[in-house]
Amino acid sequence: MGTIAIVFPGQGSQRAGMALDFYERFAASRHVFAEASDALGLDISALCFNEDPRLDLTEFTQPAILTTEIAMLRALQGEFGLAATVFGGHSLGEYTALCAAGAIPLDVAVRLVRRRGALMQAAVPPGDGAMVAVRGTGVAFLDFAASLDAIGVDVANVNSPDQVVLSGPASSMDRACAMVAELASGLVLDLVPLLVSAPFHSRRMRVVESDFRVALAEVAPSFDAVRAAVVPSNLRGGFHTGELDALLDALERQISGRVDWMANMRALVTRADRIIEVGPGRPLRGFFKSMGVEIASIVSCKTAERAIAA
Repeated sequence: MGTIAIVFPGQGSQRAGMALDFYERFAASRHVFAEASDALGLDISALCFNEDPRLDLTEFTQPAILTTEIAMLRALQGEFGLAATVFGGHSLGEYTALCAAGAIPLDVAVRLVRRRGALMQAAVPPGDGAMVAVRGTGVAFLDFAASLDAIGVDVANVNSPDQVVLSGPASSMDRACAMVAELASGLVLDLVPLLVSAPFHSRRMRVVESDFRVALAEVAPSFDAVRAAVVPSNLRGGFHTGELDALLDALERQISGRVDWMANMRALVTRADRIIEVGPGRPLRGFFKSMGVEIASIVSCKTAERAIAA
């Protein structure tokens, strides 16, 4: 089978009932949900398995997704024999990857991302921010960041050669989309507003980074930064260095910084013969495909059996 990288999607992949089949079948998954619930003082299984409106509130979404992905991973490792040497994650998914790699303990990780989510939501009043996915062949190679900067809009994500995400004030987003369309003259673009509660990975998030750094410092003694060296940094593109201060800096700045997922994919491909996506959804599969890389996606027990047998 060769070396394997496991990658985890981030916010936006959540859905009611995620990992329920793993929870019902495998004790390893139930143990993860129990540990996360104890750490949060919250029944995370009830949050994930039912039609709970909190699942779309950032403070709860982030620990719910992380718990789901680690619960799936533990069952895949223990029951299916899935073993990986490299891990990656998109935005919030980077925290799942660090947890999977052993760099951050599960109980610490769920509390940390809950705090992260609460801070990110508090940074901007609801309705003041917006994010738009821009899809088009080769759009990631166009240089419109400087033009957007003048109206307070940032390129939040470089997801693939054919997709970037804009983030910023809702009042500026129509103008930003018009500017991008003009600068991309000759390209056929698809502009898709995202259902988000704040302009994530934009300058509007900088106001909470110092508070999040305090939260990081409080739990940093529990980190094993050396283990982070098998996880690429969304912010820097390449793999984490294995140094604690550099890890803390990257996680602090990731809140407002650009997610360079295209660079992460390139880094992962250099270290793995096979890549498997694990999570409640499969958004990363298309990004890899646009790079000419076919990956398997596991979103359920049924898809696990097929993916691992392949």
